[in-house]
Amino acid sequence: MPIEEVEMQIRGLMMDPVTNMPIVVLKDIASDQVLPIWVGLFEANAIALELEKTATPRPMTHDLLRNFARGLNARVEKVVVSELRQDTFYAVIWMDHAGERVTIDARPSDAIALALRSDCPIYVARDVLNRSRQVADGAGNINAEELRKWLENLNDDEMGRYKM
Repeated sequence: MPIEEVEMQIRGLMMDPVTNMPIVVLKDIASDQVLPIWVGLFEANAIALELEKTATPRPMTHDLLRNFARGLNARVEKVVVSELRQDTFYAVIWMDHAGERVTIDARPSDAIALALRSDCPIYVARDVLNRSRQVADGAGNINAEELRKWLENLNDDEMGRYKM
């Protein structure tokens, strides 16, 4: 049975006010549902550079990956945040190489940075969206649900607080 995927867009990139770690906020394009994913500083910078269309004097790692794929006549078709295991998200990069489908395991932050550079869609497995909400609810973790509601209601100015 195929996995149902929900198309997402990057709603914003910001700093978590509690942990002071960057958060990529993905938003369902068909609803207000959001999925926050905490990422490392370097990955957040790679995402921010592309979101802001900032040119760098030399290719950064995710630019290199895009260029490598192009050099091998491969195309990044989509990225999917595919699993949530023990509070860790997993992603898959879907590529086409000469008509053959190739999948590559990746961290969501790397997959998102590559998706931005490859101009391809970002998806989250429906099960991951449901489980991330259940984990927040089931653990009695009021803070996680409050954070989700807070993220859903942020305006564009508040979403852009991440600074490189």
